[in-house]
Formats: sequence, structure tokens, C-alpha cells
Amino acid sequence: MNKVSLIIQREYITRVSNKRFLLMTILMPLIFIVFIFGSAYFAASIREETKIAVTTNLDFLKEHLTAEESDVTFEFRTDVDSVNYNTKGFDGVLYTTIENDKLIANIHSKKQLGLEKANYIDRQLNKAVESNLLLERGIQKSTLDSIKNASKENVTVKNLVEDEKGKNKESNAGLAYGIGFGSGILIYMTMFIFGSMVMRGVAEEKTNRIAEVIVSSCKPFELMLGKIIGIAGVGLTQLLLWIALITALSTSLTFFLPSETIQQAQQIQQSQVPSSTFADASMAAKIMDAKATITEGVNWIMIIGFFLFYFLGGYLFYASLFAAVGSVINEDPQEAQQLMLPITMPIIFSFVVLNGVLANPSSSLSVWMSIIPFTSPIIMMGRIPFGVPNTVPYWQLAASMFSLIAGFIFTTWFAGKIYRTGILLYGKKVTWKEMIKWTFRKS
Repeated sequence: MNKVSLIIQREYITRVSNKRFLLMTILMPLIFIVFIFGSAYFAASIREETKIAVTTNLDFLKEHLTAEESDVTFEFRTDVDSVNYNTKGFDGVLYTTIENDKLIANIHSKKQLGLEKANYIDRQLNKAVESNLLLERGIQKSTLDSIKNASKENVTVKNLVEDEKGKNKESNAGLAYGIGFGSGILIYMTMFIFGSMVMRGVAEEKTNRIAEVIVSSCKPFELMLGKIIGIAGVGLTQLLLWIALITALSTSLTFFLPSETIQQAQQIQQSQVPSSTFADASMAAKIMDAKATITEGVNWIMIIGFFLFYFLGGYLFYASLFAAVGSVINEDPQEAQQLMLPITMPIIFSFVVLNGVLANPSSSLSVWMSIIPFTSPIIMMGRIPFGVPNTVPYWQLAASMFSLIAGFIFTTWFAGKIYRTGILLYGKKVTWKEMIKWTFRKS
């Protein structure tokens, strides 16, 4: 074990003192914060007002077609048509007719309206027709307006979950979703980044013939284990620094950013905009809105504890496989990509289905994927924020943790068998089939 500890110390100190490590540790949080809040600012800046001239003889449209807080404004004009609307300062002209008791609307414009703006106009026209039909059936406009205003603030939905002591506790699905997704994407990124780092480190030592010198004084398995744990320490150090810097920067930016930018981001979140269009703006707004309630109803000690377990467990599980690949590749990048594919596919698949798991954390697919060690680091961390033991029973948690530990032991043994032969093998392309045969070869 003394040899393993020396290898761990060498790997950790060499990489932490590297300029690239220091640069990435500082730059990544800055890039993340600039991307999130920059997206919110630019998303708010690129919004353009669209003026639509409405030429109609339908009185109910004049009364009920109103533009709410939106980029689209309506103006009823009789001197505007499809020829001169642009010179009058409008982006389009709206014609309406009634055919077979149905409202037919046509918009003439030089440029095609965006999808959301076209949908907004359609919604406003439908609301106007609905209001007119209600009035025709005897519901007065004042009564209608009072009902609409009352209905906006008349419903409050709370999800009360019974805890272990039988007490009802209010849950926050949005916060749980954010924690689950954030944890999943962090584990996804770090498994790729630091797993690849292990593979490159082993491949470089093999290419430079350093491994031949090292294995003369220690066993190949000890070298591999020391390298994996050493780089795990580097990864954990960098991750903790990233979390601390991102938290500090996001908190401080909300005090230094102009209030207009914050309001714009919040308006984007509240407006009916597709999530795919302004997802980053909404994320920034949610970060700002969550400051006051971020500590309510969340067991952060449990979340952080399980995150560290699945972060380290997932890394150790996959790092040994990445090390095995690094020990058999030569200088051909294509060879490395082919051998990495079976390893990376479960990681990518876990991230792809993460959104579905967050939407249905108790589904049978979510349960089994959170137990299988190939997918459990990402999937289980997506489920845990929704509640233990309500959403994630103790037996599922125990099965997941046990299978991940057993999986790490197995992959370490498996990779050690491959490492022992592959680290001293040069000039030959190796397949997974041949690597599996090495595991059954007697020492």
C-alpha cells in the first residue's frame, strides 16, 4: 500500500500544480456564469416589438382584441392596407372576416412572423372570440373581467408529502428538478473529463515508456489503482472549487447586475415563450428567484453526501475502464475512439434519459436504471432530490450503493487483468474480444 500511496501523491501533486489545472479551475465557473447570465441579457435584448395594423368591421374585436405584456401590439386603423402598411410604420396588417360562424384571419407581412408571435396572435384572437360569445350569452364585460382577475390569484397548489414522522411537509418539485438535473450534468461532465484524463495519462506513460520503469518497482495493478485514486482526488478538488466559485459568483452577480437585466430575465421566465428558445434566460431567472427559498425544504447534507458518493463511485467505476483502454492503445486516435465507444454509450444514454427520469422519478425504468451501476451515478442523483424514502425507498438506495461498490470492485479487477498485459504491449491493435480473453488468463 505504501507504493500505491506514493503513486497517488505523485499523480495528485503533479496535476494540481499544473498551470492547465489552475487555469481550468478558474475559467470554468466564469464561463458557466457568463453563459447563463449572458444568455438572459442577450435573450432580453434581441426581443423586437411587432406592430400589427388591424383593419376590421367587427366591433367585438375592437373591444376585446388587446395586446397584453408581449412583443406584439395591435392598432386598429382604417387607412392601412396590404400595400402601404410598411410605410405607415407597421410590420404587418391583419384582415378578418366571418365565414360560417368562424373567424378567418389573414396576416400580410413582408417577413415571416416567428412561431411564438404567430401563436400569440392566434391566442389573442381566440380569447376575443371567447369573450364575445360569453357576452352574447348574457355575461357582462365587467363580470367577465372580474372573473378573469379573480381566477388568476384564486388557485394555490401545494404538494404536501408525508415524512417519516407522519408530518406533512411541503415539497418543491421545481427545486428538486433543478438539483437533480444539475447533479446529473456535473457527474456526466466529470466522468467524461476525468475518465479521459486517466486514459490519456496511462497512454502517455505507455508511449513515453515511463510505465516500464514504474512497473519494475511495483505491480501494474498498484500503478493503475494509484493513478485512478490520485486523479479522483484531483477531480474532487476541482469540483469543490467549481461549486464554491459558481455559488460565490452567482450570488454576487445578482447584487451587481443592473435591475433592468434581472427584471428582463424574470419577464422572459414568466412570459409564454418556448423553453427551448430562452432556456438559459429562464435558468438565470430561477437562480435569482430561488435565493430566498433555496434552503427551505431541502436536506442539503443528505444531497451533498449522496452526490459525493455517486460522484466518486461513478468516477471510480468508469475510470478503471478508461485506464484499461489507455493501457492498450498506441498513438492512433481512431483506435482510442473505437475502444471508448462501449464505455461512453451508457454515460451518454443516462444523460439522454435524465429528463424523463426527472419527470417520472418513481417509474420502473427510473428505478432499475438507478440500481444498475452503469447508469446509477447519474440517474440516482436525479431521483434523490425528490425525497428519501418517499420517492427513493431505502432498499432501492441500498441496492444502488451496493451494486455501485461491487461494480467498482469488479471493473477494477477486470481492468487490472487488461492493464497487466496491455501496458507492455506495443504496435498491435487490440479488440474488446481479445481484452476480455486476457481477464481469464492465469497469472
